Amino acid sequence: MLKTVQAVLDKEGRVQFLEPVSVEKPMRVLITFLEEEPSEVSSALLSEAALEDWNRPEEDEAWKHLQREP
Repeated sequence: MLKTVQAVLDKEGRVQFLEPVSVEKPMRVLITFLEEEPSEVSSALLSEAALEDWNRPEEDEAWKHLQREP
C-alpha cells in the first residue's frame, strides 16, 4: 500500500513530518521536492524538536503551581 505524508526537509537534511508517522519495520520511501516554500505552520512544527526538553516530568512539577485546579 502506498501512503503519502507531508514533511519538511531542513537545510541540514533532517526530515520533519507534519503528521504522526509510524511503521512496523524499515521501509523504502520516495521523496518529491516541491517548488513551494513551507507554510508558517510547517516552520512552527520544525521548532518542536527544540522544545523536547520541556516535555519532562520535572518541568511539569516545576510549573505545577501555575496550573488551574479542575
